[in-house]
Amino acid sequence: MIRRLFFELHYMLKKARWDTGISPPELIEFLEMQPPGRALDLGCGTGTNAITIAQYGWDVVGIDISTHAIRKARRKTNSVGAKVTFIQGDVAELKGIEGIFDLILDIGCFHAITTASKWEYARNVQKHLGPNGFFLLYTWLQQEIDGDKSLSLEEKLLKLFSPCCKCINVVRSSDWASHRLSAWFTMRRVP
Repeated sequence: MIRRLFFELHYMLKKARWDTGISPPELIEFLEMQPPGRALDLGCGTGTNAITIAQYGWDVVGIDISTHAIRKARRKTNSVGAKVTFIQGDVAELKGIEGIFDLILDIGCFHAITTASKWEYARNVQKHLGPNGFFLLYTWLQQEIDGDKSLSLEEKLLKLFSPCCKCINVVRSSDWASHRLSAWFTMRRVP
């Protein structure tokens, strides 16, 4: 409830600092190399990345906890003529999301959900990621996944998604806005 209020206020009162309006080059590079399919944008915000994916010919569904963000996303989509289905909802629950996806994208949502929600989130990625599908995840590496101190946060994250995904690439960096350690994970559904 508090988390939802935080995001509602950011999208309602001002431009959220994480909402750059620009899709990252890692996503563009992926889209240029892959044939279109069905995509799910987790924590889609105002729809920038969902719209970009749709412009590459994909059938896209975006979900975000913020009603204000979803309203802005729908307006943006209509103004550029893209076709994206936007759903207001919790990424850990994915109510209203059906079927499988060739691409599941999360740019900056995973690190904003509660530790308890991360497990449900991972189960939903496993449930909705299709055969040989890709899971692209950009997240901070300074977060808690569980109480186990024997593994690094990166190792915990990979372990969390290991029942369904194999990590094929990790690009570590520092988040430009928060100066936190971050990484792009490219994972693929294991048969």
